[in-house]
Amino acid sequence: MTITQIIYWLELAGVAVFAITGALEASRRQMDVVGFVLIATFTGIGGGTVRDVITGETPVFWIKDPSWIITCIGAAIFTYFTAHLVERRYVALIWLDALGLALFGVTGAAIGLNLGVSPLVAIILGMITATFGGMVRDVVCNEIPLILRPEIYISCALLGASIYVVGTDILELPRGPIAFIAFFAAFILRASAIKFKLGFPVYKARPGREY
Repeated sequence: MTITQIIYWLELAGVAVFAITGALEASRRQMDVVGFVLIATFTGIGGGTVRDVITGETPVFWIKDPSWIITCIGAAIFTYFTAHLVERRYVALIWLDALGLALFGVTGAAIGLNLGVSPLVAIILGMITATFGGMVRDVVCNEIPLILRPEIYISCALLGASIYVVGTDILELPRGPIAFIAFFAAFILRASAIKFKLGFPVYKARPGREY
């Protein structure tokens, strides 16, 4: 299996995982099956769509290959009939989101490098691919986006993307092993943030100067 095929299947897995998180959010909002499909699709392909629009890729990836939309619809319908079996759906959503975040951070960066962009831009594309779908999910469902909460979030995608770009493009190491190392690093950081409530110091207001 070539690295392009590996990236394709990882990206498809990421779409499925993120689509399930969207469907879980739809279940929490008690939507009908159409709502499940809509939110799952927004979440599953949102980040990749923004990436392709920014890079000028036409047609966008899910227009060229219907597998992406079919995956989102399948994930939505599966979750519609099984969500009631999950006792703590928000907890499941958070952990599945962490999995998708780590996957998309790596695959987004890999796709950026394949397009011939600079290493820095590839890292940014990885971050965009990993975060925008979840942000759309949360905004549409009237939730505070995970990206805006105190826990470490966006940095996890940046870590995975950076490891992949530095390892493959700058150090020229084998792309397959580096992709898995980058994924696990990103996931472990996000898992630690969830488990231990890790976050960066936040800005605290101070009295203004007196003139």
